[in-house]
Amino acid sequence: MRGVFSAGVLDAFLEANFHPFDLALGVSAGACNLASHLAGQHGRNKRCYLELMSRREFIDVRRAVRGGSIVDLDWLWDTLAAKEPLDVAAIARQKTEFVVVATSASTGDPVHLVPGEVDMFDALKGSCALPVLYRRAVRVNGSVVVDGGVSDPVPAEAAYLRGARRIVVIRSRPATFFKVDSLGDRITSLALFREPGVMRAVRKTAERYQRAVEFMSRPPSDCTIIQIAPEAPLATSRMTQDVSRLTSDYALGHELGRAAMKNWT
Repeated sequence: MRGVFSAGVLDAFLEANFHPFDLALGVSAGACNLASHLAGQHGRNKRCYLELMSRREFIDVRRAVRGGSIVDLDWLWDTLAAKEPLDVAAIARQKTEFVVVATSASTGDPVHLVPGEVDMFDALKGSCALPVLYRRAVRVNGSVVVDGGVSDPVPAEAAYLRGARRIVVIRSRPATFFKVDSLGDRITSLALFREPGVMRAVRKTAERYQRAVEFMSRPPSDCTIIQIAPEAPLATSRMTQDVSRLTSDYALGHELGRAAMKNWT
């Protein structure tokens, strides 16, 4: 749900027709936000968060008791397709290379997908399939994948390895945030004992996040990294559905997106 912040940033970019990017990498909710952005569908992400993701049909802890998923990505995908379908053809026409980051369920390693019109929806769903919270398997090109944030939460280094030398990173955490191994991560990894690849990835998530922060703090001499991030923690947490908080953090993202464009040159 913290992705509502980047939705605000990207809408500010669209309003100004600001798109100097050759490459776009998205992780989890960020990948979905980027998809709408590249399709030119202004406000689609905002409406998704405020009108759909804030509903009990999307997040409901009680479903876990019945063996279902706490986060119902299937309901969200079907509802969005009916109400406001993603313009996949417009994304395909973009000159910007779009990379969706997921995690291999078998190895726990990052998988960088370059989806086309046929596999776009599966790639986006796989990148958002948080272990434990979403229990169904998502297959992309025959392989099961889970949430990209598990293995490559901030893919700035991946962008660099693909040739990017001026990189904008939109973060839903303050630039000073440094993830540490938590009790919640350890409990989550234990719940995944039947999926050893994902379990290993979850155990390394904090370490990989720290590596990303270090890379952004001390990038190679031929690389510039610009972070768009809130100064303080967002009002929205991972599972917040309070519309007033979501609206506030969207507005903050929009404000910081406008400020980033003014400082671009």
